[in-house]
Amino acid sequence: MIGNKNGPPLLRNLFARLSKRLSAWQTLVITLLWLYISRNFAKIVGLESPEPLANLYTRSYFRATWITTALDAGFWTAMKIRTKWLRDLASMIFTFYYLIAAEQADEKVRKVRGLLTVDHLRISWHKSTTPYLSFVTRAMRPKLTRYPPRAIRIPRPGGSSYKDPVNAWLYFDGPLAALKNHTKVVLDVPGGGFVAMNPRHHEDKLLGWAAKLELPVLSLDYRKAPEHPYPYALNECFDVYRTLIASQGRCIGLSGSAMPRVVVTGDSAGGNIATGMILLILENNENQKHINEEPLPLPEGLILIYPGLDMNIGNWMSDEQMALIQDRRTRKRNRNVLRRKSEDYYKLTPDTPHPSDDEDKTLSPTVGPRDDSIVTADDRSLPPLKPPTDAELDMISHPTLANQSTTLASSKPRLLKTRLAMSSMISYFNDRILTPEMMRAMIILYVGPHARPDFSTDYLLSPLLAPESLLSKFPKTCFLTGERDPLVDDTVIFAGRLRQAKHNLFVQRKELGLLKSKDTFDEKEHVEVTLIPGISHGFLQFVSVFPEGWNHIFRCARWIDEIFEEREGRANTSESMNERMVGDPFHHQHHYNQHQRHHRRMPTESSGDEDRPLEMSALSSIIKTRDDGSIPGHDDPNGEINYFTHKRKGPARANRGSGRGKLKRGANGHQRDKSMISLASEEDLLGRRMKGLAGGLMGMAHDGVETP
Repeated sequence: MIGNKNGPPLLRNLFARLSKRLSAWQTLVITLLWLYISRNFAKIVGLESPEPLANLYTRSYFRATWITTALDAGFWTAMKIRTKWLRDLASMIFTFYYLIAAEQADEKVRKVRGLLTVDHLRISWHKSTTPYLSFVTRAMRPKLTRYPPRAIRIPRPGGSSYKDPVNAWLYFDGPLAALKNHTKVVLDVPGGGFVAMNPRHHEDKLLGWAAKLELPVLSLDYRKAPEHPYPYALNECFDVYRTLIASQGRCIGLSGSAMPRVVVTGDSAGGNIATGMILLILENNENQKHINEEPLPLPEGLILIYPGLDMNIGNWMSDEQMALIQDRRTRKRNRNVLRRKSEDYYKLTPDTPHPSDDEDKTLSPTVGPRDDSIVTADDRSLPPLKPPTDAELDMISHPTLANQSTTLASSKPRLLKTRLAMSSMISYFNDRILTPEMMRAMIILYVGPHARPDFSTDYLLSPLLAPESLLSKFPKTCFLTGERDPLVDDTVIFAGRLRQAKHNLFVQRKELGLLKSKDTFDEKEHVEVTLIPGISHGFLQFVSVFPEGWNHIFRCARWIDEIFEEREGRANTSESMNERMVGDPFHHQHHYNQHQRHHRRMPTESSGDEDRPLEMSALSSIIKTRDDGSIPGHDDPNGEINYFTHKRKGPARANRGSGRGKLKRGANGHQRDKSMISLASEEDLLGRRMKGLAGGLMGMAHDGVETP
């Protein structure tokens, strides 16, 4: 280089004068301040475009998402480094950079989410267990328990289609010997988009529950997709629940002297699997009624935290779904959800006059069957339907350009409630935690390349589609979701369907004289929903940067405690014989010895037989006990615990149509209908069976239940 090595004379003189007035630290601060002002000048003077998400969330939640975005960008930038220790260190260095360069972090995350792979998802969601980040989260977490979590393995029940045990983690603040004093268990199904995360990534929640409740919390490490696609994880969770009930809790260290009382929890994808497990239990019990087997008792409660219950992602909501959200009985709770849907429309048309709240109420249909004797304002303005005239039939059979225009104009809907029919997934498509690209990737990976599910009917894949006959038997269900969550519609709609099913059952029991005429329906006995304003998805995953999440963790703990207390109080009161039936929503059956195994199966594509129907199998097992009440085979010389004998009964009848619709005489000589729900005709029964086979639904086709 040519010139003075110390720089131009003019600059040397300037620095010499400044060095006499400014220290080195002052010079550094001024330099950084100048860099910040030059980089953010448009924002400082108010010339920059507004941040669309800044007003969407609360200040604390938006700050937390800023940190999680920087973490995702940093870990994705370093993910191609092969040496692990260097990759972990580089991830933290890049994260510090993206915390300062927030715009670059957003751009990095946006580009990666456009081309997501399963590796990207796992790198992002497994980062909390990396050495440096794990040290930080443990340091920021309050001391909750004295005992660390224990890794255990749950054996499969006899007659299961699988033999390998299920991995799990037991969170219990006490010695293992103290487990014999407990009969209550919290069974947790952790989320992770079906493809990632295990209980160790949810320790804030699990440790908080174990400390607050002083109960054992069993969290399942079910196998993930795409290596184990749907319905493998669902069957794993169902097997664990059956083992827990059949061994009376011995599989996790309980004494086994009493039937364990279980509350099931699930968040995000885990909420989908947990709800599917309840449906699978109910479906299994319906099958066992026809072979005189003892049904499986239901859990005492279900806690769902921002669950994903609908795999059929759509842009618009049906009239039935909107009726559930706009129901006057839940309007106060769903007020902010409805307001947000209205704002989505009026932000695009700011000059359009806004209707008043009273006008919105007139557009709110009520939930339940329509009473033809009640005439609404819309009905009065419309003439009654009449048979088509000869001229109209002639126009239909000989269409012309003129009558086509007339027919098209007359066929238009009278009222388009577009602003209230947009799904939350579209309303919050630019969410900072959960985007449509991520949902698409998770669904594809979970279903797998060979499965052919019917997204419009498979309620074990999309529990939002479950028939009312099963929803009416659900245990008490509590929901916790953020109002800005892209999945908030799943919570609101499923809670509405549960409430509707419970209310219809209540009315039916009241008409049959099983309840007193003065009894009233209490929604909180069956469904409880909490929508948190200003926050979105996954807020229990990063409570170290979102401290408000601890309040919601302990809220769920109170729900679990209240469910156990309510069940205890109800067990001490006298109940009728009808309320002791298994599957009744007001009581559980506490005697379980043996029952048929019922796994969820999926049809797969085959080059040799593309049109092969859905295969069904019925397996049953025998669980024998010694005279002292213990189960043989639990002392294995290899160190493994086996609570089941693997003997099977003779082949169970797989013909679901046998005996359907026949009358069976009871002990008193009266005839009773073995079928729970009658069908309109034999053609209806055949049509439902064929629909179940063709659609890939391993479900209630034999019950005559019509899925919505």
